[in-house]
Amino acid sequence: MEKERPLALGAARPRRLRANPLVRRMVRETQLRREDLILPLFVCPGTGVRREISSMPGNYQLSVDLLVEECRQVAGLGIPAVILFGIPPHKDAVGSSGYDPQGIVPQALRALKAAKLDLVLIADVCLCEYTDHGHCGVLHGEEVVNDATVELLGREALVYAQAGADIIAPSDMMDGRVGHIRRVLDQAGYSQVPIMAYAAKFASGFYGPFREAAESTPQFGDRRGYQMDPANAREALREIELDLREGADLIIVKPALAYLDIIRAAREHFQVPVAAYNVSGEFSMVKAAAARGWIDEVRIRDEILLSIKRAGADLILTYFAKDVAAILP
Repeated sequence: MEKERPLALGAARPRRLRANPLVRRMVRETQLRREDLILPLFVCPGTGVRREISSMPGNYQLSVDLLVEECRQVAGLGIPAVILFGIPPHKDAVGSSGYDPQGIVPQALRALKAAKLDLVLIADVCLCEYTDHGHCGVLHGEEVVNDATVELLGREALVYAQAGADIIAPSDMMDGRVGHIRRVLDQAGYSQVPIMAYAAKFASGFYGPFREAAESTPQFGDRRGYQMDPANAREALREIELDLREGADLIIVKPALAYLDIIRAAREHFQVPVAAYNVSGEFSMVKAAAARGWIDEVRIRDEILLSIKRAGADLILTYFAKDVAAILP
């Protein structure tokens, strides 16, 4: 091999820190840890139910008994938290199953608390899984009515806190819902329960597989009247600021991969924990391409998650959580 010619005195050789894999690990700027991960899970009625979600390979609708076993495995992998989404036995126009104390999510929360797992239980608060029209709130004609919806979200949040939720996560994007939920929880004696607000949730095409998983596809129209326009970054910062003023303790940017600029801006502007939701469409695209041999799933998965961390996310909600936790040192 030809001997390297010396560069001019003081010339940079960044490759010196890349040649040795141990040195690369020593100087790595961004680290993905188990403690960064939150696993979304879907709970449904019945016993012994483990129904695979066709558009999200390896993800399932689980009955409460199997959810407890799944969470036992999750805790054993060192993942600190799960976020729960409910599939109710029936739906109606006002999503009453969502704030029923005997509903599917309260059942799951009580069972998980009884199992005494070392796991933070986050309850997603929205009505879209529970309404027969698939929208996130009460309708007047074809319009979601903000304030009437907020009242029901407060009821839902309180029911989940009473059932044992450690964190409440409103995902509906109604105006004023964080402040109302904070007041409801405080007045009922749950002032220590944090709120993790989906503060910048965009009207994204990346949610498609989730709609199958949660059985929450809108029966008409779309959600652009309340979720954010993908073109707007300044509006996202305003939404985050409003949620923090109303009492949010943590915030979520959703989706993650197409909104890394929003994650970075949130990290730079606000001194609170920032979470990013690596959503179903982001997950399923990787799975589908890998199944066809077009990409290396593990390399792409890890590169995506590192990019989310590098952008500034403290926490990542991801369907890859178990796979990643299993291989982390």
